[in-house]
Amino acid sequence: MATGREKQIIDERIKKIEALRKEGINPYPQIFEKKHWTGELQKKYSTLKNEGTSKDEIVTAGRLMTRRSMGKISFGTIQDNEGQIQILLQSGETPEKAVDIFKTTDAGDFVGIMGNPIRTKRGELSILVKELILLSKSIKPLPEKWHGLKDKEERYRKRYLDLIMNEDVRKVFETRAKIIFTLRKFLEEENFMEVETPLIQAVYGGASAKPFTTHINALDMNAYLAISPELYLKRLIVGGYERVYTICKNFRNEGIDFTHNPEFTMMEYYAAYKNYEYHIDFIQRFFDKLRKELKLGDSIDYRGKKISLKTPFKKITFRDLILNSTKIDINKVDNFEKLKKAIKESKINLDISECKHYGSLLDEMYKRIVRPGIIQPTILTHYPVEMIALAKRNEEDPSKINSVQLIIDGAEIIKAYDELNDPIDQDERFKEQQKLLEKGDEDAMPMDEDFVNALMHGMPPTAGFGMGIDRLTMLFTGKDSIRDVIFFPFMKPEQDGTNNKE
Repeated sequence: MATGREKQIIDERIKKIEALRKEGINPYPQIFEKKHWTGELQKKYSTLKNEGTSKDEIVTAGRLMTRRSMGKISFGTIQDNEGQIQILLQSGETPEKAVDIFKTTDAGDFVGIMGNPIRTKRGELSILVKELILLSKSIKPLPEKWHGLKDKEERYRKRYLDLIMNEDVRKVFETRAKIIFTLRKFLEEENFMEVETPLIQAVYGGASAKPFTTHINALDMNAYLAISPELYLKRLIVGGYERVYTICKNFRNEGIDFTHNPEFTMMEYYAAYKNYEYHIDFIQRFFDKLRKELKLGDSIDYRGKKISLKTPFKKITFRDLILNSTKIDINKVDNFEKLKKAIKESKINLDISECKHYGSLLDEMYKRIVRPGIIQPTILTHYPVEMIALAKRNEEDPSKINSVQLIIDGAEIIKAYDELNDPIDQDERFKEQQKLLEKGDEDAMPMDEDFVNALMHGMPPTAGFGMGIDRLTMLFTGKDSIRDVIFFPFMKPEQDGTNNKE
């Protein structure tokens, strides 16, 4: 609840609303026909000379960010989604009705403005107000520009204020939108069709992750929030579509850190008659396209490091990466006991007490010891087969899969592989996963009999690809945390007297 100075401001503004209504002025009218935006005005009148005026009629609207009166002249700044522009009210030029309404306004109000472009003696493009309409009266005050919204937790929790006060935050999300637009256009040029997949699923799968559980009252059954769209997209390949993709939310009930949020956005595509080499080519062509669309150079600054975006990216196999980093050759230590012994003998500082099988040992060693040291864009190929239960084995070396992963600054941006389309092999791997799940491995996948049944009807050779939109946006906007690129990251409720229960 508001206290002190804020409560005083709220009370004063409520009184203003009551006074306006008594005068027959609606502080919340239904509509305003806005015709001009600040960005276009700044461009169109960029050549207007100091103290110059134009007879053009401007009709615009926005949030009043600042206001000040200096006797016979008053100034304000309005902000819309393109930027800001100054408004000017001058005795003898601005009708008294507009001046009187301006006197009732506060920073934070939305106003409609009609007037003429003018450039002040100091060179500020302004609108000389001829008519002013109050469109929405704000009751709570805006944060102070330099002191009121610095705490990150508060900014994430009240993103609407963050967007009002911080132009650079708005630009981050505009860049995110441009990334997604460019991605959709690129996929369309590659002949992919956009589709939708269920977010509530009877059987979760498609990734190694712990799901969120929910309950469908109408059916009196438990269900799960999707951890991945993979198994449904592959059903569509079985159904006859050859190139499909989706941009969707995934939900994983696991740790929260600078690259993980319980709810995040992924793009996944599946291309029939292609293999992992298509992924490698796609990655590099898409990054070249994105760099061009965002008007970036060959490198960017990210988390205090200079990251090269110049293609082709470095490529290395999983086996060679582990060998170079730890001196452990996974081709020789090819089972759980051998690898466990090698890790202990190498004296790697790694807690493997929770690892229950060979794949989890490999994954833990890779994620904790090796991956953090990969800074520049690196394409990692050919995981051991135990690490991904849905991927096809390499024909020349069945102990490996044709996988592709793009790592930048220790974070996975893309994971892709040749899809397993042998229903017998898939059934056996699901059974192995089910056993691990029953032994307490919360990241293992449950058996999905319907998916195996779909594969039994035949699925062509298919290449599947997943890319994290949030992490990609972090990279291209230089943000340190995934919460900086998600409009509304998950936050614990504020603990105050209004929602606590004893």
